[in-house]
Amino acid sequence: MTEERGVCSSGLPASVERSEFGFFDHSTGLLNCLVDCLDGFRPPDPLLSLNATPPSSPPPLPSSAKRMQETIALYAAPALHHMVSMVELGKLILHHRPQFTLTVLVASMPATASAITSYIDRIYYETNLPISFFHLPPVHLPESLQNQVDAAFEFMRLNIMGVRDALQSISADCAVRALITSAFHVPHHFLNIPTYCYFTSCASVLSFFLQLPAIHDQTSKSFGDSKDTLLHLPGLPTMRASLLPEPLLDRNASAYRHFLDFARSLPKFHRLIANTFNLLEPDAVKAVADGVCVPDGMTPPLYCIGSLIADAKDRTIGSVASLEASTMPVNECLSWLDLQPRRSVVFLCFGSRGAFASAQVREIALGLERSEQRFLWVVRNPPPSIATKPDLDHLLPQGFLERTRNKGLVMKSWAPQAAILKHESVGGIRDSLWVELGVRSKQRMNAAILVEKMKLAVPISESIWSYEKGKEVEFIVSAEEVEKRVRQLIMEVNMRERSAEMKERGIAAWTEGGSSFLALSEMVGSWKQG
Repeated sequence: MTEERGVCSSGLPASVERSEFGFFDHSTGLLNCLVDCLDGFRPPDPLLSLNATPPSSPPPLPSSAKRMQETIALYAAPALHHMVSMVELGKLILHHRPQFTLTVLVASMPATASAITSYIDRIYYETNLPISFFHLPPVHLPESLQNQVDAAFEFMRLNIMGVRDALQSISADCAVRALITSAFHVPHHFLNIPTYCYFTSCASVLSFFLQLPAIHDQTSKSFGDSKDTLLHLPGLPTMRASLLPEPLLDRNASAYRHFLDFARSLPKFHRLIANTFNLLEPDAVKAVADGVCVPDGMTPPLYCIGSLIADAKDRTIGSVASLEASTMPVNECLSWLDLQPRRSVVFLCFGSRGAFASAQVREIALGLERSEQRFLWVVRNPPPSIATKPDLDHLLPQGFLERTRNKGLVMKSWAPQAAILKHESVGGIRDSLWVELGVRSKQRMNAAILVEKMKLAVPISESIWSYEKGKEVEFIVSAEEVEKRVRQLIMEVNMRERSAEMKERGIAAWTEGGSSFLALSEMVGSWKQG
């Protein structure tokens, strides 16, 4: 028994993030696959000054000035990458309208509080942005909650009143022109403040969520009971129901109900914002913009303002990667790449928290060795020990490092991704090869979009590794499959050319007159001064 997954190439990394949001955070892995094909391209950010004198605390404005100040309120879902992506959007807003300030509402769960605090400290001490952080009062979760998804949704629901009180307080001194949020529970249009949903993933995933309520009403069956049913959805490739994210397979599960409620809330927003650009996902963007995803209602206008790419050090704050970064022999890595032929290295990296079971790590190692291709591989300890340095001699097959020392380099836990992707031996963005082994069920839909719709990945098959009735089936990508797909990636000229084309389109989107530039200008221009 096999399932088709995706292997991304030509500068398309996987992001396997674990947090309170379960599969929804994994759906941003597709976004990371897409935006990283722009390798190092970032929209202009003239306000960021790393040489600014660090203030001891955010400087208060005089009360008279504050009453006249216009601000944009930003409220991220309580996960670090949501906060980082929200602030990146805020920087672009300030670039287009420097007279605005940003007010970030902060609500963080215990698991993310430390990382978010470290990130806020960086913003205060390393930039001179006109930004302040408004911490919402703590909320207390019921002890009866069964899982992290339930906890995350309940946390955001309990914070609705805190958000209302915060907006009321801020409005006493500032004109709040908009509330932009990636949270799933928010007060819509409170105090006549227009509420924007910042969908931090891509338009393809957004189009699916907009269609989910209509699909739900058309059947009484769970997707898990119709796994071979083909779904024909506007803007998306035809896919089997089994490719949907695991939390959506059982309509009686609490996770399914949470995401259905979120999907139903999307049309209530004043506007939708997606971190993508029009020509990257033209079919999905058109489906959302034409309103066909919500057949019985109105779809808010969509602004595609991507792609936004955060600094690597922001994306890894609080993770094992940030702990390793200060000690990792970066120069050794780049020096090794200097010795490799142009366009010859396959780069394997699975996100800042991505890790595999020991059996899968061994299969990847054997497949790489048999492929006889050059590789640079970032290896992490298997869960739950991901935060510790891996013992490569114990984790990898005996003699692997010695046998592959002339063709491969294995790095522990972290690698300077941006520098690697820019390196000529990896080929920069045009010719780089970055493998995604989407062996988790949360990545199946992403893989289908990348393989079938965007033609930016090759499929990879996984086999059942173990099965015990009443327990979750374990899948694994075999060494033979890894060997086959790595060889295929090396020879996929058309895919590399398409990746290069997407890079040029992404750059064009952020030049003056480009689609993302115009979309952001239109959005910011709609916030009239009082």
